[in-house]
Amino acid sequence: MATIIWEEKLKVYDALVEKCSRFDRKGKTVPYTSANGYLFSLLNKEGEFGIRFSKDVQKKYTEEFDSTVLKSHGATMQGYVLIPEHMLEDLDNVATCLNESYDYVMTLDPK
Repeated sequence: MATIIWEEKLKVYDALVEKCSRFDRKGKTVPYTSANGYLFSLLNKEGEFGIRFSKDVQKKYTEEFDSTVLKSHGATMQGYVLIPEHMLEDLDNVATCLNESYDYVMTLDPK
């Protein structure tokens, strides 16, 4: 992927995280969010964006978003839904999902 395309996706990711006041974006080369010791979203080097959910919600959103599980660096990211690019046109909707993911990881035992 060309650097300029990735940089544009980083701007979208940053704008998305900015809509969520309870947490901050972390990471330089692989931007992510984390809380309670768990990553719950990331922008991988391929410019793909994923959000972590419980198994039930992951299944629901995979079907609802007509998407799949996120893969990053050749590995399947268990619990992560690949957010389709068309959804990034409505950051408010995706921010709702990101906040839902934050709420989910906050229910897990801290690491």
